[in-house]
Amino acid sequence: MRKYIIISALIIVSAFAKAQQQTIPLDTIYANDTKNVALFFPEPIRQGITGSDNFVFTYNREKEQYFGLLQATPGKESNLLVVNRNGSIFSYIVRYKKQLSKFNYFIPLSNSIGNEKPFVKDSVLVESSEELVDNSTYYHQKFCSYLLNRKQRIGRIKKRNEGIILTVENIVFDKDELYFVIEIENNSTLDYDLNFLNLSIETRQKGKRKSLQRLYQEPIYEHNLPSKIKENEMARFVYVLPKFSLSNDRRAILELNEKDGERNIKMKLSHRYINNPN
Repeated sequence: MRKYIIISALIIVSAFAKAQQQTIPLDTIYANDTKNVALFFPEPIRQGITGSDNFVFTYNREKEQYFGLLQATPGKESNLLVVNRNGSIFSYIVRYKKQLSKFNYFIPLSNSIGNEKPFVKDSVLVESSEELVDNSTYYHQKFCSYLLNRKQRIGRIKKRNEGIILTVENIVFDKDELYFVIEIENNSTLDYDLNFLNLSIETRQKGKRKSLQRLYQEPIYEHNLPSKIKENEMARFVYVLPKFSLSNDRRAILELNEKDGERNIKMKLSHRYINNPN
């Protein structure tokens, strides 16, 4: 009898564990390219990202707000992941639909699939630095891909040397970081081997002996940075740097250097572009 009770208990525990591991079905949100679908959350949005480039979820990255806007172009279904200020996580399947019947979603806290910092009783929570790095890298990858596909421009910032054209297409501010969308075009008959591309801040020293002081800015992340641009080809990539601003007597210097060559370019970026990003 005792053996029967123990076996029954094990079966019940096993069944309960399986039930706990079952995947919670995700709700589906439909969007298209002619209407804005608004999603209202119980807490301000801290982060929102889609799994595919044919879906765009926009929200205020400078001042946290309770709602975001979803749009879509025709393509395969994807997913939307949203993290609120309090750490609540929301996940949805997103699909393109030409005709929409619903334009506003008021999402309750009960729809949260979990919290990025779950409370565990009688235990010490230790955040894994590897997980934090992975999350940051994933966000940078997705946002950089979005910027490259967006093809938005901040102005005509371009310089050339012997068939090599360096262009800063866009400068975007997001979450205390500046994203520099850069293009290198090789219109020459020789391949271009990239030695380095550095961004520095140059300050004019006042006084009788005027001089220039340059401070190198280390990128946080580099997306699609090429090592070679073949003849008659171009490469577009993104540099991510910590947010900074410039006074009138300072400017940013973007320096492109060729490996084993002399087709180098030094571009000056005015404080107007740095202080007024998209």
